[in-house]
Amino acid sequence: MLLSELSHPNQLHGLTVSQLEEIACQIRERHLQVVSTSGGHLGPGLGVVELTLALYQTLDLDFDKVVWDVGHQAYPHKLITGRFNDFDSLRQEKGIAGYLKRSESTFDHFGAGHASTSISAALGMALARDKNGDDYKCVSVIGDGALTGGMALEAINHAGTLPNTPFLVVLNDNDMSISPPVGALSTYLNKVRLSPPLQFISNSVQESVKNIPIIGKDIPEELKTIQGSVRRLAVPKVGAVFEELGFTYMGPIDGHDISNLINTFNAAHRLKKPVLVHVVTTKGKGYTYAEADQVGYHAQSSFDLTTGKSIPSSKPKPSSYSKIFGQTLLKICEQDSKVIGITAAMATGTGLDLLQKNIPDQYIDVGIAEQHAVTLAAGMSCDGLKPVVAIYSTFLQRAFDQLIHDVGIQKLPVSFVLDRAGIVGADGPTHQGQYDISYMRSIPNFVLMAPKDEAELQRMLITSINHKGPTALRIPRGSGLGVATMEEGWEPLEIGKGEILEEGDDVLIIAYGSMVSSALETHTLLKEENVNPCVINARFVRPLDSELILTLANKIKKIVTMEEGTLIGGFGSAIVELLNDNDIHVPVLRIGIPDVLVDHASPDQSKISLGLTPKQMAEKILNKFFLN
Repeated sequence: MLLSELSHPNQLHGLTVSQLEEIACQIRERHLQVVSTSGGHLGPGLGVVELTLALYQTLDLDFDKVVWDVGHQAYPHKLITGRFNDFDSLRQEKGIAGYLKRSESTFDHFGAGHASTSISAALGMALARDKNGDDYKCVSVIGDGALTGGMALEAINHAGTLPNTPFLVVLNDNDMSISPPVGALSTYLNKVRLSPPLQFISNSVQESVKNIPIIGKDIPEELKTIQGSVRRLAVPKVGAVFEELGFTYMGPIDGHDISNLINTFNAAHRLKKPVLVHVVTTKGKGYTYAEADQVGYHAQSSFDLTTGKSIPSSKPKPSSYSKIFGQTLLKICEQDSKVIGITAAMATGTGLDLLQKNIPDQYIDVGIAEQHAVTLAAGMSCDGLKPVVAIYSTFLQRAFDQLIHDVGIQKLPVSFVLDRAGIVGADGPTHQGQYDISYMRSIPNFVLMAPKDEAELQRMLITSINHKGPTALRIPRGSGLGVATMEEGWEPLEIGKGEILEEGDDVLIIAYGSMVSSALETHTLLKEENVNPCVINARFVRPLDSELILTLANKIKKIVTMEEGTLIGGFGSAIVELLNDNDIHVPVLRIGIPDVLVDHASPDQSKISLGLTPKQMAEKILNKFFLN
């Protein structure tokens, strides 16, 4: 059978192991071909090919439900569920999503993008099944990195209290999340990988005792205690943890042995209770370069399949904001031992890998545990340290309570750097950093800022660290503007003070962060239409430069706000509130992301669809104020 002929995963049923292995080769070939051309997640999917094929051999996917965690590893799932022919459109506008999406396929049972959700979701489906009197299997597939997340552990704890609920968790242990997994549980998993595999002995003691003629079927109470003790000795230490939490543990199993996987999954299904199957895989399996560099090949831009090297851009790009942040923080840490960089499993993505490499004593990776990262930083600040917490905007949402309760209310001097704030492109709606302005605005005692360029980023970082209260600094994804930066000696900014970039008296444009450069381009286009705008770089959304804004608003009477974030409760809303509170009633045009989910596409394509290009914004301003 050819992979291209598969329209339904049930077509895999009845294939021999050798036929499944041939399908596995075809999956890897198609996976590599597409990702090398268009970019995407590589290593995770390559590692779970055999796991996916074996699991789906034991399920009826017309009824049974599989919930994949995060979605990094779900490309093989997509390829065997009818999306082979469309796979060339991966992560492209109106094409196949890079993550799981319920609207894309009936086989995508739960949307994914953030880690550690699959066990909760699949358990919820299992409970709904039992409540409705249905009979189908519910399976969660989760990686060892995602298992460190508190939500996953909470779900494990709950599931273990339901001994009569058939429910399967498949732990994909590749010992390599985006950054190497941290924590005691990951350490246990790694120890298991390095020791001889120990298979779970199901009821072995009980069966042996039953065969003793004198005892027969009735087991004395004394021996039941012995049974439990021996049973715990029969599993690896990490298995004992899951056993104590109420799961039956099976493993570790070679994640690339299809025959053994099928037998194990079938055995797990027969138990009719919570079961965890521990599967050991190799991230990047089948592609030498990905196996050798599991961090670098977790996700890739387009690359040469033969050499494994990225295809260089047609023209050189300035350094990314993340890199500038990482370099600047490293220099600050060299000068101040109390400054500590903290990440939640995103060292490379946030630029903190530089700190990790050069000053590891001032670097902490908490794993996929954003809530813990925030409160950990709060505790450190209580005793005189200066934590800088770098987390993607979309992931910091997960720690909203901690931001309020543990940092904001207590006015603790913790600096947050919200990477990938704004439109992020091909990762789609789960990863767009469009909400941080809104959700951070509501938190007490925070100072919120965003730089117009790389140099201002450096000044804002030192401003944040020097401030005696909590701060949040949002930075966009991707390359900077090419503005010159300084090696040291950055001058802090005055909190709550913006700047006038262009003088004018026809319309007042107030821009925030990444939209400042677009505002200046819009200014140029408006000048060509004989409109003379005044352009302000707000710098801060909390506190606003009320003196500057109110003075100019009273004078110019026409106001435009620009932000790369949702309009609901965003920067523009803050300006409107300021004007209203001061009885200044003038027309305001708010430009930003409307009340829509921004789907996967390139950032430029997204901005066009949202009306955020300078040309589109100039047209909006002309239509609003000058063409009536």
